[in-house]
Amino acid sequence: MGSAFSVRIAETPTVREGKKLNFRTKFLSSVLMTAALLPCIAAFAESEDSAAVPASPAPVNPVAEVRNARSWEYGPFVNWGKGVGDRSDFDFLWGGAQLGKILTPVVHAGIFSGQFEYGGNIMPLWLAFTPAAHQQTFIYQGQAYTQPIGGGTYVGLSLTPVIFRWNFLTRSRRLQPWFQAAGGLVYTTHKFPPDVLVPRGTPGGTSVWNFSPQGGVGVHYLLRSRRSIDLGVNAVHISSASLGDRNPGVNASLQVQVGYTFWK
Repeated sequence: MGSAFSVRIAETPTVREGKKLNFRTKFLSSVLMTAALLPCIAAFAESEDSAAVPASPAPVNPVAEVRNARSWEYGPFVNWGKGVGDRSDFDFLWGGAQLGKILTPVVHAGIFSGQFEYGGNIMPLWLAFTPAAHQQTFIYQGQAYTQPIGGGTYVGLSLTPVIFRWNFLTRSRRLQPWFQAAGGLVYTTHKFPPDVLVPRGTPGGTSVWNFSPQGGVGVHYLLRSRRSIDLGVNAVHISSASLGDRNPGVNASLQVQVGYTFWK
């Protein structure tokens, strides 16, 4: 019994040490496995966060947007104008709609860098306010003649099928300046501009048809993506090109234009 007891006493610490070693091994293995998995867990969590919260979109640059897309533009406008020089007592009110298309990529030419746009407009509202009909005295070859001169409000419409516009390259997000040259046709219900009155059916005076070469500058102010308020100033010449017996015309008028544009 003494020897058996002594053997059991000797074996007991060995078993305990084996159990402790086995526990330490399992614990160390668990720690190492957890450490190895941590990068994977972090990457998965990051991908989940990215999917849950989408990245903020880049801020829209409205001017660059229509420039890069070479957009169409269309919208209503209204003009108010005044004659210059001997027609300073003439006033004008016009209204209509305009259509245009940017045709080229940006052409780099220093301060003149920009894009070419072709457009046109129609003005079903065309009013010219002139002095009322009156008697006027002329001096011809040293003699005075008094003749009745027409006047009042003239009503018509205008078509401008040719507008060549240059949109300047700009770094602004809102402002798009431009320069243009254009040519149009005007029809009025009575011969314009007012001239010496002649009996109905008798040749004479000016014409109901006139041409309107013009040029001007302006700017689009883009309120947001593909929407702009427009402001322009045009110098407009009105002449019948001698379609009538006389061609006094309106040598120059200044027209202020305000419009609203949709870009597509």
